[in-house]
Amino acid sequence: MMDFDDKFFAKINYPDQQIGKYFKSAEHNIQIAEAVKVPEVTFKFSYDALLKLGITLIASKGYKVKSRAGHHIKILEAMADILNNEDIIKLGDRMRLKRNKDLYGEGIIVSKKEADEYCQFIQKIFKEARKVLFD
Repeated sequence: MMDFDDKFFAKINYPDQQIGKYFKSAEHNIQIAEAVKVPEVTFKFSYDALLKLGITLIASKGYKVKSRAGHHIKILEAMADILNNEDIIKLGDRMRLKRNKDLYGEGIIVSKKEADEYCQFIQKIFKEARKVLFD
C-alpha cells in the first residue's frame, strides 16, 4: 500500500466534483494525443495525461501532490500502487526521462511508432483508472 509521505503529499478531502474535473482534464489531454499526427505532440500530451490521471487517482485517495523535485516519480509510484500495475512506473519513468532530455538537454526525436505505443499504453491505464474511480 502506498505511503503518502508528507514530504510529497498533503492530506486534502476533495469533493467528487473536483475529482471529476481532474479526470476530464486528463481525458482531454489523451484525446489531443490521439487526434494529433505529430509524434512529439502525441508524446507530450500522452505524458501530461498520464500525470494528470495520477493526480486524479491520488486526489481520490484524499491527497494532493506537492510540487517539488521528484514529484513526478511519486505520482507514477502512487498510480502503480493504486492500480496495482508496475508497468506504469517502468513506462512512465521512460517517458519522464525522455521528456527531461527534451526539456533540459539535447532535445529528442520521438518516432510515430513510439508516440503511438505510449499513447496506447496510457489509454489502457485510463480504462483501469475508470474502474477504480467510477465503478
